[in-house]
Amino acid sequence: MIVTRGTRDKIEKHFDLKFPIAITLQIKGAATYDYCCFGVDADEKLSDDRYMIFYNQLASPANEIVGKEISSGMTFTVKLNELPSTIQKLVFTCSIDGSGTMNEISSHKILIGDKISAEFDGADFDKEKAITSLEIYRKNGEWRFNVVARGFNGGLDALLAFYGGELADEDNPPPAPKKVSLEKKISDGAPKLISLVKPLKVELEKRNLLDVTARVALILDISGSMGSSYMNGTVQEIVNKILPVAVQFDDDGELDFWYYGSRCERRPSVNMKNYEQAVPKNWNKLMDKLGYGNNEPVVMKEVIAEYQASTLPAYVVFVTDGGITRTEEIKKLLTEAAYLPIFWQFVGVSGYGYGILKELDNMNGRYVDNANFFALDDFRTVPNPELYSRLLNEFPAWLKAINTKGVLEASARRARSAPPSEKSFGDKIKGIFGF
Repeated sequence: MIVTRGTRDKIEKHFDLKFPIAITLQIKGAATYDYCCFGVDADEKLSDDRYMIFYNQLASPANEIVGKEISSGMTFTVKLNELPSTIQKLVFTCSIDGSGTMNEISSHKILIGDKISAEFDGADFDKEKAITSLEIYRKNGEWRFNVVARGFNGGLDALLAFYGGELADEDNPPPAPKKVSLEKKISDGAPKLISLVKPLKVELEKRNLLDVTARVALILDISGSMGSSYMNGTVQEIVNKILPVAVQFDDDGELDFWYYGSRCERRPSVNMKNYEQAVPKNWNKLMDKLGYGNNEPVVMKEVIAEYQASTLPAYVVFVTDGGITRTEEIKKLLTEAAYLPIFWQFVGVSGYGYGILKELDNMNGRYVDNANFFALDDFRTVPNPELYSRLLNEFPAWLKAINTKGVLEASARRARSAPPSEKSFGDKIKGIFGF
């Protein structure tokens, strides 16, 4: 059913409220858009900010409302019958993050489940920065909807203020968060990657990583079995999605970069100017040069040499499609490197035979747990929020461990037991005969 602005109706005429309902908002336009659901009380105020669902808080306390970012929009899955009685209305909004106005958009779609839809364009709005798209509200014990589709002056901050949220003191504003800086850097330097900023920032905030400064490295497998991943663009996509992590963490915004096969080669650092050339067009020649086997230790040793004396933590993303056989060498290197400021995030891509990497959580004998592993069937199709969540999952615990155990200031290395000295010939003879 296609509806127009101002349409009101009972939800239960169209949906069984025993089941969740999907509310989808989409905008096509040149700006960056934020989507939000405000759960407000009888006074139409956001009395419980846990019921403000947006990119930085994707679920209410009991998952009565769950947001999911989609192409050009967001879907909110709502369980109306499970909402607390204090929530009398859900208000769904869109706002512009940055420059632009709503009269410049080409379309705005509102979908209620798969049965009700409305669509508008820029001519339906003026020079507002936001739209109140839809309301779902209680009346006489029933849930109803109202297709509002009206412009709202001001962006997300103004909407928040309207519904009773608190704004920062304009006379004494807090320091600008890194999110703004990251967005500006990516927008100015690598605008094709701007869609990666928001999901990355959400995960950084969840894990209190916004103020972390670290070196960032990417190690890419270029052994023979990786050929299809180079041909189909997977490897370039890996570079694209790891670069914003370096822009966030590293002051110089650059990604230290190695390829490895049977041998390894350090390449020029990847930045926002050259990232699209990080995977050479003649990658097969580099594969020939470095050999077709898997020799993880050879590149791990170079990485350790690079960061062992660093006064900053190093976050290393190590990508391979498997075929891991040098188990004892890898275990030895990771154990020795546990005293160093290096965190190893191993990622499996479309492969098998990950061997020791799958056993890292059970690998004992390390000073700190300095490595994590997960595997993906296809790096290109994994949702960005899931990818960044998995990439950053264990990094915060490692940061805490190295700070409490003296790794960064090198006291851990100084306190480490020295290897036993070589026995003399006489001592060996005594040992043999039990003297």
